[in-house]
Amino acid sequence: MSWDSFIRFALAALVCWAAGAALAWKEGKRKIAASAYGLGILIFFAFIVAMWISLERPPLRTMGETRLWYSFFLAVAGFIVFLRWKYKWILSFSTLMALIFIIVNLMKPEIHSKALMPALQSPWFAPHVIVYMFSYGMLGAATLMALFILLFKKDGAGITDSSEHRFHATEADVLTTDNLVVTGLSFLTFGMLFGALWAQEAWGTYWGWDPKETWAAITWLCYMLYIHFRIAKPKDHKTAMWILLLAFVCLQICWWGINFLPSAHATSVHVY
Repeated sequence: MSWDSFIRFALAALVCWAAGAALAWKEGKRKIAASAYGLGILIFFAFIVAMWISLERPPLRTMGETRLWYSFFLAVAGFIVFLRWKYKWILSFSTLMALIFIIVNLMKPEIHSKALMPALQSPWFAPHVIVYMFSYGMLGAATLMALFILLFKKDGAGITDSSEHRFHATEADVLTTDNLVVTGLSFLTFGMLFGALWAQEAWGTYWGWDPKETWAAITWLCYMLYIHFRIAKPKDHKTAMWILLLAFVCLQICWWGINFLPSAHATSVHVY
């Protein structure tokens, strides 16, 4: 399996995802929508597995390869939300977000070789990155929920926030967001722990305040801030959603933004 086959698998998956997203809006078509969307996930995952076998290593080394996993986990996160909480719109948004990352990968197909530098030849490599990508997918779905609440939950009966204005988000919407954040943060924490064990094996220290590690800590603290704010002020949903958006910006800096920081290129062991 070569990278040239990606477009065929991606198009097949996108057709299934688009069909599932469209059917989700039709009454009585929920099971068919779920089946179509699930088939798309399986098709996309089949390409990842085939690439893994072809490369003889986990396809996790380049930024393009991590975008591949992120597209997959965005679809998985949307699928979970649809099955568990029955939000019809989430499949459309997850498909759109996955499409964006697929297009970026098609426009910028980074080199996919079998070569793997010594630092990446560790049993912690695959668990660390895969767990991280799953957490990014769940936190991406939480961000979509936050945008949904901020942009579309302003009409009708709602909940009063701490300001003079009415903020119309239902408890179910916010609790769904909370569940996604807790799940994503849990896996993010495991990913950091796996990374610490990997760092100890590779560089002799669990934590070195590398730019990547620093932004990982900032991201983790931002999501912890969201959780503690929700506990302290459970009715102030609007501020909580803005904190969540800030946390997601920090996550993007941690994931790929540091590649554009001059200091990271000078000192970071995470810029390959």
